[in-house]
Amino acid sequence: MDKLLVFIVGAVIGSFLNVCIYRIPKRQSIVRPPSHCPHCGKRLRWYHNIPVLSYIALRARCAFCGKRISARYPLVELVTAALLTALFVVFGPEPKFFSYSIMTCALIAVTFIDLEIQEIPDEISLGGIVAGILFAAACPSVMDAPDRIRALLGSIAGAAAGGGSIFILKTAGNLLFRKKIEELGIEGAMGDGDIKLMAMIGAFLGLKLALLTFFMAPFFGVLPGIIAKFRKGAETIPYGPFLSMAALVAVFYGGRILSLFFF
Repeated sequence: MDKLLVFIVGAVIGSFLNVCIYRIPKRQSIVRPPSHCPHCGKRLRWYHNIPVLSYIALRARCAFCGKRISARYPLVELVTAALLTALFVVFGPEPKFFSYSIMTCALIAVTFIDLEIQEIPDEISLGGIVAGILFAAACPSVMDAPDRIRALLGSIAGAAAGGGSIFILKTAGNLLFRKKIEELGIEGAMGDGDIKLMAMIGAFLGLKLALLTFFMAPFFGVLPGIIAKFRKGAETIPYGPFLSMAALVAVFYGGRILSLFFF
């Protein structure tokens, strides 16, 4: 029953994340106005906002104007519900579950925003850094630390290592691919948003898992990068989704992976 409750709450949170994904890039309030159709602007009834079920009942179309509703909406709701339920199964109703749930929700929002506009909003990453550090200070067990001071230092070290690793990678990339970067007219080999996102991940995961995330992320990006290059001729692809996937693998399997290399 607990798992079902977490799944339902997760789907509701996913519905809110859809609002964030749509409005934050447009610099709109995530509170006002209430939920409305992005096409005709009509305010949605409460029964139009039931996660997943409303999408199915409405046959993926607005109840007022009949315009198609993006499949992203039920996808975000289902992904959020599934991931939060998985976190609950693994960690139970403990501080790590709540801490990792906050990070996971941020990563879901970042992933879909980055895929759409290739930007990572500071509102999410910088806010996440603060949340991760404060949560570690309040609940030392999320850092597996014996006291608040060491937990706080562990979170700060994770943020520094996470953000610093991407900063070093970007700096090296700028030097190696300077001419190509100038030709494309882009800000650098990687965006500053990736640095802040990785710092956020480190604030929640700590030093070891942050570095593990950094080293795993390229493996998730290889195949999509090759496909994008040959199918679309794209020179750049968003890196936020790959950092997010690597962070989630670190959450669920990081301890086992590290034990394979460091016994």
